[in-house]
Amino acid sequence: MHHLAVALKFHSFSPHYALSLSNFSTQSPNPRLPSFPPLAPVPHVSSSVCLRCRSSAADVSPLKYADGSSSIGSLGENGDIVVAEKPIDVATLGNLCVDIVLSVHELPPPSRGERKALMDELSLSPPDKKYWEAGGNCNMAIAAARLGLHCVAIGHVGDETYGEFLLDVLHEEGIGTVALDKGTTAKDSSSYCETLICWVLVDPLQRHGFCSRADFKEEPAFSWITDLSDEVKMAIRQSKVLFCNGYDFDDFSPTFIMSTIDYASKVGTAIFFDPGPRGKSLSKGTPDERRALAHFLRMSDVLLLTSEEAEALTGIRNPVKAGQEILRNGKGTKWVIVKMGAKGSILVTKSSVSVAPAFKVEVVDTVGCGDSFVAAIALGYIRSMPLVNTLTIANAVGAATAMGCGAGRNVARRHQVMDLMKASILNDEEKFFEQLVAENPESPRINLLSKKIKKDGSSKQQQIETISMEKVVSELLPELERGRYCVEASS
Repeated sequence: MHHLAVALKFHSFSPHYALSLSNFSTQSPNPRLPSFPPLAPVPHVSSSVCLRCRSSAADVSPLKYADGSSSIGSLGENGDIVVAEKPIDVATLGNLCVDIVLSVHELPPPSRGERKALMDELSLSPPDKKYWEAGGNCNMAIAAARLGLHCVAIGHVGDETYGEFLLDVLHEEGIGTVALDKGTTAKDSSSYCETLICWVLVDPLQRHGFCSRADFKEEPAFSWITDLSDEVKMAIRQSKVLFCNGYDFDDFSPTFIMSTIDYASKVGTAIFFDPGPRGKSLSKGTPDERRALAHFLRMSDVLLLTSEEAEALTGIRNPVKAGQEILRNGKGTKWVIVKMGAKGSILVTKSSVSVAPAFKVEVVDTVGCGDSFVAAIALGYIRSMPLVNTLTIANAVGAATAMGCGAGRNVARRHQVMDLMKASILNDEEKFFEQLVAENPESPRINLLSKKIKKDGSSKQQQIETISMEKVVSELLPELERGRYCVEASS
């Protein structure tokens, strides 16, 4: 059965929600989601130290290029990317948090004051650690690491119990961590320096409400972080990809975000940006937020958007045409990827359009699916995979995550992705995509993933090439095996 995870914060509220912990269920509506026990007081841990991070400059050694260049490389004739040799595959920027996943009878109320009071009450009595999970950009980093990529999480982690937990999870997954704020001091160590907590509330219909202290601050949670340390600059410089998303605006000031983007671009690190649910509010936000969002859209090498986001940005409903319009307005944009949920995904370059229907699975929870999807896109980008292959593995990783419950350590594992691809059961969306690309005669070539071989359809204006699932799977399975051996060799 397909369940909908509400991506935007606090949809579908009960107008008569009583602010009481009696609304929390002691039995989970989802048997795979842990039940939430009665709350018991836990001593609050306050930190007087701004940062605890287990990495140092020694974790990231200086990189020397054979030709003295720091450029990431050039665009190949098929729209694939030739990536220069860098020791780190993916670095994530900010958005490091601990998710606390609770089952509730109904989602929180729309009133800001009531939601704040509820969050404060929950924070006084944290539940057992079995309800904790790594969240935010940890999802993407964990999914990427499980695909065999070398990952570093750049961000702020507090020196308390939650920070200890988060660092333990990341390091158990083989992910390095680099402090954004080494050597700086926050103005209020009791709140500004703590690890960010996100309460993930799940109702009986598997809809989600998300709440953190960042929702109730007039300024970003870590607005006191204003400069990139030498260690962070080194990590960005030595990464092939820097992944950012809209929730970075909850952590950092728009000015800081823009300077980080500019630095990554300067040193030849590809910028991946997924605005996510925050994109809508940013487009109507402060002048600085709108300016930073526009900067992301211009400067990013790879943009990941839902079909609704692509339409909102361009006013164009057809996602292929919308992607092409975004490419025309970008400064260095190489790929625009449009995610279409259960239908599949589209990858638009200046010379081609690639289309892959989604895998048919029983969806349990969609939280973390987008993060898992982008991890596989990064894999395809870095390894210069054929574009349809990149979409196919991304769809598979996203689908494998959707079959589980929650994100963090519950995101897709390699063997689950391989099983999905071997089964090769796709949703029947080929006719939908064929109609979609037929409405757009500007693309010289359309690559369409198909469950079976059939004759190519063509016209004077465009060529639709069908690529068999069997062929794609035969090429992707060795890539996944390669990733497994890389992980085993480095562990």
